[in-house]
Amino acid sequence: MATSYAQDGDAAGTFLGHPKGLFVLFFAEMWERFSYYGMRALLIFYLTKHWLFSDEKSGVIYGAYTALVYITPVLGGYLADRWLGQRKAVTYGAVLLTFGHLLMGFEGTGGQDTAALNIFWLALAFIIVGSGFLKANISVIVGQLYPRTDVRRDGAYTIFYMGINLGAALGALLCGYLGETYGWSYGFGAAGIGMLFGLIVFVLFKPLLLGRGEPADPAALNKPVMGLKLEWLLYLVGLVAVAACWWLVQNQAVVGTLLGIAGTVLILYVLGIATFKFVYGSFSAAPQVPLMLFGLGGAISIVAFVGMFLQAFSDAMAQNVAIVGFGLSLLVVIWQCIGKPNQDRDRIFAAMFLIIGSVLFWALFEQAGSSLNLFADRHVDRAGVPASVFQSLNAIYIVLLAPLFAWAWTALGRKGLEPSAPAKFGLGIVQLGIGFLVLVAGSAAAGADSMVPVLFIFLIYLFHTTGELCLSPVGLSAMNRLAPAHLASLIMGTWFFASATGNFVAGLIASATGSEAASGEGAGREVVMAVYSQIGWIAIGVGVAVVVISPLIKKLMHLDTLRDDGHLEG
Repeated sequence: MATSYAQDGDAAGTFLGHPKGLFVLFFAEMWERFSYYGMRALLIFYLTKHWLFSDEKSGVIYGAYTALVYITPVLGGYLADRWLGQRKAVTYGAVLLTFGHLLMGFEGTGGQDTAALNIFWLALAFIIVGSGFLKANISVIVGQLYPRTDVRRDGAYTIFYMGINLGAALGALLCGYLGETYGWSYGFGAAGIGMLFGLIVFVLFKPLLLGRGEPADPAALNKPVMGLKLEWLLYLVGLVAVAACWWLVQNQAVVGTLLGIAGTVLILYVLGIATFKFVYGSFSAAPQVPLMLFGLGGAISIVAFVGMFLQAFSDAMAQNVAIVGFGLSLLVVIWQCIGKPNQDRDRIFAAMFLIIGSVLFWALFEQAGSSLNLFADRHVDRAGVPASVFQSLNAIYIVLLAPLFAWAWTALGRKGLEPSAPAKFGLGIVQLGIGFLVLVAGSAAAGADSMVPVLFIFLIYLFHTTGELCLSPVGLSAMNRLAPAHLASLIMGTWFFASATGNFVAGLIASATGSEAASGEGAGREVVMAVYSQIGWIAIGVGVAVVVISPLIKKLMHLDTLRDDGHLEG
């Protein structure tokens, strides 16, 4: 389905070679990330020091919260694709986020003050759902400013990604400082004000977006449904989601199960559209036996997650049942692809490959939030600098290096030398592994009885950041380029869902390998280094394999026949 615009993305003028609308989105997202990371910098301390939760319980709450933040873009993306349009979804998300961040400033008396604690849960819920409406959709608008074949696209997403990290760095530093020095309400209040700035920027400079992100059928939003205009009914759905997240964030065990079930449904839904709807025109026109077998595989996988949650299956049995279910569905996909060429389907398959690769990347990358932070606190010579300060290194590196990467991709693209998106993914995973191995080498060189020089913390974050710059902004661009216009936000939502899955898997890896034991006094640094050595070599091996098969994935992308969606000719 093509999407046409009355004006080219450059019609309002350019800045630094890109449409001015890109910088509206840059600043809106920068302030949103300022608020999010500013609040997140304080959250674990707020849980332990103000609400007096145990470290263990605080970690579980924190994990459930971050997972939900990355799940809800699927809802926001679907509602935007189907009815709202990306601009209205982003505006609504910004309103919810502003309200949620300001609610965080109500401290109560601390401890287990039930009334104030319920306000806290509600604040988290508003932030979770607001992020869901904003995150996937603002990235889609970035892509809509450019033709699908424009060589500036990867550079644009890298600039946009720089805005994300500029906000993240400033938010963590300023909100964290205010909250720890002057009081929680000052830190959270600053986060709320930052989000309000982002909302104002997005609303005031809307004309520079040149009609991007508008609803496909504006008249439908004004039609009454159940006594309300459809648009207001959709906003009410958002508030129902807030209520659901208010309950979920208090019942963290349910989140993991829902993550598995929702992930299964989402992946199979996207694969089903690509395999059946793209080829046959509709599910009803597709051959019913393969379609039923495909659905049966998904149902078997869902039964595995539910059985594990209800403790009817052991973990090993649930894993085997899930593999059987997914395997059946994938065999059907392969069966249906034989002798039935379809380029849109192939592009979705390429996008799913990149999404799965991102799960692995984030599962390893997100070790930084727990075990690496603990390692820096206990085993690194920091010269008195708090270990948490080093968490800002990633964002600061991205602010410094993103322009270089944006220039490099554009320059290489003009010369026909730019690596393909799958090759960039492989290179990113390799650099992730190198970062872990550099820290392992630094620890070994320092000796068991000496603290590790802080240089090696700077180096691991440097390699992880260059790896991230090869993967994350490039992935955002690839999702928008490969997805048909009517599925753009859903595919982008699936990309963010992969981040939620990566965060969840990161916790499983930490638990299975024993790195979580680093929170206990008896754990030695050699245990953590053994884990990092294993992770490092696995990452390098997988990354090299991705680079090797990248030509095949690039072939599935069919870049030579990619056409722009309804942009002006000439």
